Amino acid sequence: MSAVQTTKMSNFRWVICALLFLATTVNYMDRQVLSLTWKDFIAVDFHWTDAHYGYITGLFSAFYAIANIFAGKFIDWMGTKKGYLIAIFVWSTGAVLHAGCGWATMQIEGYDTIEALRLVQAGSDAAVAIATISVWLFLSCRMILAVGEAGNFPSAIKATAEYFPAKDRAFATSIFNSGASVGALAAPATIPLLARTWGWEMAFIVIGVLGYVWMALWIWAYDKPRKNKHVNQAELNYIEQDIDLATVQNREDQKEEVAIPFFKCLTYKQTWSFIVGKFMTDGVWWFFLFWAPAYFSDQYGYTSDSAMGIALIFTLYAIVTILSIGGGYLPKIFVERLGMNPYLGRMRAMLIFACFPVLGLLAQPLGAYSAWWPAILIGLLGAGHQAWSANLFSTVGDMFPKSTIGTLVGLGTAVGGLGSMAINFGSGVFFTWAEGQGSAFSVMGFEGKPAAYMVVFSFCAVAYLIGWCIMKALVPKYKPVVAED
Repeated sequence: MSAVQTTKMSNFRWVICALLFLATTVNYMDRQVLSLTWKDFIAVDFHWTDAHYGYITGLFSAFYAIANIFAGKFIDWMGTKKGYLIAIFVWSTGAVLHAGCGWATMQIEGYDTIEALRLVQAGSDAAVAIATISVWLFLSCRMILAVGEAGNFPSAIKATAEYFPAKDRAFATSIFNSGASVGALAAPATIPLLARTWGWEMAFIVIGVLGYVWMALWIWAYDKPRKNKHVNQAELNYIEQDIDLATVQNREDQKEEVAIPFFKCLTYKQTWSFIVGKFMTDGVWWFFLFWAPAYFSDQYGYTSDSAMGIALIFTLYAIVTILSIGGGYLPKIFVERLGMNPYLGRMRAMLIFACFPVLGLLAQPLGAYSAWWPAILIGLLGAGHQAWSANLFSTVGDMFPKSTIGTLVGLGTAVGGLGSMAINFGSGVFFTWAEGQGSAFSVMGFEGKPAAYMVVFSFCAVAYLIGWCIMKALVPKYKPVVAED
């Protein structure tokens, strides 16, 4: 028996996975600071309406979409280590800069304190000017945040493909992707209290600084598996089990894997399958991420810093966190126990997860009895999304060479950002309009803004099944793309 066979395998790939999880957690906490403070803190200071917030979230999604077009290619060019470091530095800096928007508005408009801004008569020209200036300042910070955050998923998916064999990637992705729901879970338990105790500005600063701490951990831990001193030969063999043995032994003497040019990627149905999946479903997750706190405040009067408001959001994302991790394990069962190829197992699992969001149709009707029903049902919808998302990301590694993963993930996430822009921008305008219409606008027995929520919830409920059907039509069977010299 060889020394490699008798050596206990190291498990450093899980340390890398843990760091990807932490980065994604910080990523989503940075996004959540605004959604958890705007309705009950920032809007009061700057005279914002739902439409103002809709513009900010919609344009943030647009910035994010545009940045993702370049982010994936940037990560492939810079490499996983340097690319990730640059991305998190940019988004953490953007997060911290939000704290200065109040001070800058005061300077531009000639007020001495935030209190003076708040006391301006609502609806006056001065209030409109304050709202306009502050929105543009927040948009500037959101643009920086979006540019940096665009690098998170291309980097994380690329690192996962480097450190995990195909059969384990969806599970590893589901673990680090659960950082999104953990971040959304930790956010309501911390951010409103920070805002109430030290001001909304400090909430942006404290959460933003976490990214700088992560950078130090990444510098210490990350290198490619073959160069990482923490990865022994037994673990390296496990990581590279999908590669032909001769390829593994001679890998260091070979030239880098050829990347597929950007526009060439657009000629493959596999690319469009991933793009459709992202476009149809990313906006659903972002809608609930950005609007859930305002929903519970609007519909039930539970502000984001109230005990009940915190409990509802915490429960929602606790359900997402607990249930979504299993989503990455299901295709592993299909592959190992039923003998399916990874892509077929993933698509089978995604069909199951696409059925979870249908429960969202009941959120608004059952909400008439208790706010807990929407919290629970939206939580189940979110769990379905996260499980779906982990497998959707992994289809890129199934079908494309590692050298092109960052580019494809960036492209798909960019299109997902466009879907998010549409639903968030449209929802803000729609909610403001519906509120003004009152009983003149009704849907399924709901009137005004509640009716508008019912319409948006209904779209969210069926988006995944529509997306899955289109994906299956585009790529009915497993067909990997091979890069050509």
